[in-house]
Amino acid sequence: MPTVQPSVPAPQSTVPTSQQVKAVGMKDNSGLIKTIVIIILSLIAVTFIGLFIWMFVRYDDASTDLNSKINAAVAEAEEEQAIKLEKEFAEREKDPYKTFSGPADYGQLTFKYPKTWSVYIASDAAKGGDFNAYFNPIEVNPVSNATVNALRLTIRDKDFESVASEYQRVMEGRDSNLNMESITVAGGAANRYSGTMPGTEFNGIVVIFKIRDKTAILQTDSILFEGDFNKLLETITFNV
Repeated sequence: MPTVQPSVPAPQSTVPTSQQVKAVGMKDNSGLIKTIVIIILSLIAVTFIGLFIWMFVRYDDASTDLNSKINAAVAEAEEEQAIKLEKEFAEREKDPYKTFSGPADYGQLTFKYPKTWSVYIASDAAKGGDFNAYFNPIEVNPVSNATVNALRLTIRDKDFESVASEYQRVMEGRDSNLNMESITVAGGAANRYSGTMPGTEFNGIVVIFKIRDKTAILQTDSILFEGDFNKLLETITFNV
């Protein structure tokens, strides 16, 4: 009886096939791609996070700046409103206006002035000479060339041409910035001078006009009172 030889399996080759190499290569490429994708996503995430932080900081700065501007605008508006209300209150306090009347022998010069002003008559011209009166809000300041008063009134016992020539000489002075214009007061001709007041360092206004054989001189020592001064001029009357 013949002997049956056991079958011996063929030895398997230990050399990888092309398919095995291809599979390993795909696995390696897959891992590399995943790594690259992760890196790219990470960079994108970091970029977006950085962009978000930058935008948030810019927004916060802009918001803070906007709030500061809004607060400043509100404060400025409130201050302007307070100043406006204060001015309106001050104007209302001037009413009703008082009436000043000068000496009858000097043409009885009359005009209206704010009731918040005080008046000081320094020379009443009862015995001739010049009439002098001073007006100022609340109280009259000491009278001198170094103090400011809202109104200085003088009725000089001197003709208009002589007084006008005095101001003309001042205007022609080397350092003078005084200017003159012709205006009308109480229906008559008058000279209005503006600039630095003679003998002072004050920037004010002077108006002179004829009353009979005398000359009325109205002066404000500061342009801060120009509005009141102009209103006062409109109310002037006198006897010719």
